[in-house]
Amino acid sequence: MCGVVGYTGHRDACPILLNGLKRLEYRGYDSAGLAIIDPDGEIKVFKAKGKVSDLECYIQGKPMGGLTGIAHTRWATHGEPNHANAHPHDSSSGRIALIHNGIIENYSPLRQMLLQKGYVFKSTTDSEVLVQFIEFIMESEGVGLLSAVQAALGRVIGSYAIAVIDRESPKTIIAARQV
Repeated sequence: MCGVVGYTGHRDACPILLNGLKRLEYRGYDSAGLAIIDPDGEIKVFKAKGKVSDLECYIQGKPMGGLTGIAHTRWATHGEPNHANAHPHDSSSGRIALIHNGIIENYSPLRQMLLQKGYVFKSTTDSEVLVQFIEFIMESEGVGLLSAVQAALGRVIGSYAIAVIDRESPKTIIAARQV
């Protein structure tokens, strides 16, 4: 079972996100990660196979400033439990990052379409297909994050809970759920 945490506000997001993940540890998971929009407006993604404490060790000493972020604990459903398949997933350009709990049933044809359009995948998850698909819609239709998320979710089949951040809108987290 996955855990999803998001924060945007006036405090450093990292400790808040880590605390949220720790509160969800009882749910069971195989990896953990977080994405933060740093003070320079870039999305930094940190993830680790294993426990939240492994993620904490991995990010120890790394610059983590940022007021908006999302975090996730993952229980693998698509793709094996490893670093590449851990969440969050970022888009090819690095503009957006996404965490996802659920299953995208039609991920395979979407992935094939995106591969034909030149998108590169770092994982074997259905979740990464969704973040790339959202970016594809933003670029091809010239729309912002909210419209792209709405359009993408209108075209996917499955159940999900997602949270998405965009470096161009650093104080916004888009969240959606379909059961």
